[in-house]
Amino acid sequence: MNRRDSLLAALVASVWGFNFVVIDWGMGDVPPLLFCAVRFLLVLVPAVLVVRRPQVSWRTLALVGATMSLGQFGFLYVAMAAGLPPGLAALVLQAQVVFTIVIAAGVLRERPTTAQVAGVLLGTLGLVVVSVGRGGHVPLTALALCLLGALSWGIGNVVSRASGVPGGLGLTVWSAVVVPVPLVALSLLVDGPTAVVDGLAAFGWQAAVSTVYTAGLASLVGYGVFNTLLGRNPSAAVVPWVLLAPVVATASAWALLGQAPNAAESAGGLLLVGGVLVALRRPRTAARPPRDAQRAPERALSSTRR
Repeated sequence: MNRRDSLLAALVASVWGFNFVVIDWGMGDVPPLLFCAVRFLLVLVPAVLVVRRPQVSWRTLALVGATMSLGQFGFLYVAMAAGLPPGLAALVLQAQVVFTIVIAAGVLRERPTTAQVAGVLLGTLGLVVVSVGRGGHVPLTALALCLLGALSWGIGNVVSRASGVPGGLGLTVWSAVVVPVPLVALSLLVDGPTAVVDGLAAFGWQAAVSTVYTAGLASLVGYGVFNTLLGRNPSAAVVPWVLLAPVVATASAWALLGQAPNAAESAGGLLLVGGVLVALRRPRTAARPPRDAQRAPERALSSTRR
């Protein structure tokens, strides 16, 4: 990668990392599932009118949207509303790499490499350290909800891999078709109609700015730039930049919200990130994989979604 592309990759990862702080800042009194629904409504409209639909079945789009967007972000928003700090949320979501490798091995019969097995073990150890040594301000329920979000993302990665669906802005926009209505329905069921009405009334300028950032900058612009970088650089040169996101999220939460990680969270986070880096390492003697296989790590880490 040249210097310009490296700076762009770092910028996108920083936008994705700061995204977690923006979500926490903007949610306020808006129910988390309703807040998430508004985000994906803005991802969908008006972009769906100008972005071409990927040439895949509606069933595939629905599965990708239900796992990568609805499941991942529904659980994430509820976890943060339940008390999970932005920095820790960004870190725990990286467990999706571990889940992706394990699920792909079981469902797609993709035999993991030695590096991937080592990375899964190291990442799992990091998650154990984080969960056992988390501060008293972090409820175990919130941590578990975020892990469910990472699991949903991992399932979505495998669905995408199995179907051969092309990544990109089109997939981000059109898979969002199945997201807003179920989230609103879940919010009505979980929070109640009164809370939903009150949440809409409480949707002030902070919530609006947060939504524009998360939907417009983090999802549409961020993923568009990231996919462009993948189009002209090897994925192995681009994907590791995503690991900058938890660092930015943690630093931002520390500086702006006073949420400093404790020793166990920091140590566990380093183990998890180290595990991801090990899992992404390619054997030097391996033959060059097909282009679609080269994009598998990108599907496992890209955060459009962030």
